[in-house]
Amino acid sequence: MGDSNTSTLPGARLALAMLLLAYILSFIDRQILSLMVGPIRTELGIGDFQFSLLSGAAFALFYTLMGLPIGRWADSGNRSRIIVIGIALWSMMTALGGLARSFGTLFATRVGVAVGEAALSPPSYSLLSDYFSPERLPRALAIYTLGITLGGGMAYLIGGAVIGLVDKMDPISWPLVGELAPWRLSLIAVGLPGLLVALAVYATVREPPRRLQSGEESSLLPVTQAISHLWRCRSDYAVVLYTVPLLSIAGYGFLGWYPEYLIRTFGAERSQAGYLTGWLYLLCGTAGTLCGARVAEALARRGYRDANGRLVALVASALPIPALLSTQAGSLTLAVALAAPVIFLLNAYFGVSLAALQLVAPNRMRAQLSAGLLFATNLLGLGLGTSAVAALSEFGFGDDAALGRSLALVSSAVTLLAALVAWHQLGGYRAAVERLYRDSL
Repeated sequence: MGDSNTSTLPGARLALAMLLLAYILSFIDRQILSLMVGPIRTELGIGDFQFSLLSGAAFALFYTLMGLPIGRWADSGNRSRIIVIGIALWSMMTALGGLARSFGTLFATRVGVAVGEAALSPPSYSLLSDYFSPERLPRALAIYTLGITLGGGMAYLIGGAVIGLVDKMDPISWPLVGELAPWRLSLIAVGLPGLLVALAVYATVREPPRRLQSGEESSLLPVTQAISHLWRCRSDYAVVLYTVPLLSIAGYGFLGWYPEYLIRTFGAERSQAGYLTGWLYLLCGTAGTLCGARVAEALARRGYRDANGRLVALVASALPIPALLSTQAGSLTLAVALAAPVIFLLNAYFGVSLAALQLVAPNRMRAQLSAGLLFATNLLGLGLGTSAVAALSEFGFGDDAALGRSLALVSSAVTLLAALVAWHQLGGYRAAVERLYRDSL
């Protein structure tokens, strides 16, 4: 098998498959609310902005706050067990959301989902960087991030199917709980199976030995040294840590509001909007994720040692015009066609950006830096992306029917800014990769 620092370890593919399954599940549980805007607003008596707090800020704030200490825990502890605990927690909290009877209670369950999901990705990125060789890591991380498109797409497909099914059922009442509306049954139905996934991950994903860079200590860096390293080497990571959170504003805005845009603008049935959006993310999003990794590999073969960071900049540059045009259609069919390239591009960069970060970070800081990236990504993407679109529609235009204009304006503006930032910061990442290449000779 060769040197453990350059080879792919036994069990890597199984571990990747199980972590991908968990990531898919996390996005289903995270995005399922986006199909239920109308029913939840009606039953709880809230507006678009309050709903955006449930699907955005409630998740983003606590996901980010918990991600940093969990990331540090993962850099010294058993990463696979941390992941199992997280899966079980968010699955239970998703199901409990179906029993919430007030905005505050539902908000609290979404906080629980966020805390559980914060224990998945930082440990997973670190695990995969130890399972796979540096040459195979970009593709492995791209496959892992398929959970975004597969999970987001399946959230809409499964949610649409469940809503279509339970709408035809007679009302169901549980003792001490009372009658359960379709949106409540949907949350319970997607939450409980996660407990089985937690058991499967516990049984199959093992903790691999850590790959250490040349001269790196095996012990966890003290917090002060970790902060000092990040500040001293900030230009190494800037193209990822600055650009990806900006792109995530557009990404989460689309993921959170596109089905509702189809419903409000074209009168699509809720289940139909779910199917259309689900297939868009499954097909176009998945294709974007895989193509992004392939393009980065092709750039590397052509001699671009900054290939991973360069791909991020190229994607950001390609996004503003399609994002601006994405909601200017006059028909449902054309709306779906215009959204396809946006969703393709919004999913082409993330797996590659993770590989860029993992490859230049010290092993004992990889989960912490990943948590830092997710901190910024979710704080801006989930916390600001979904709420910015809602706020512009509700308070700026003052019209529910203006949702499409809000989505287009927010997405095009932030992707243009991301492109400018990415090209400005690419040189620092290139220098970091060059140093690692020289050190390995």
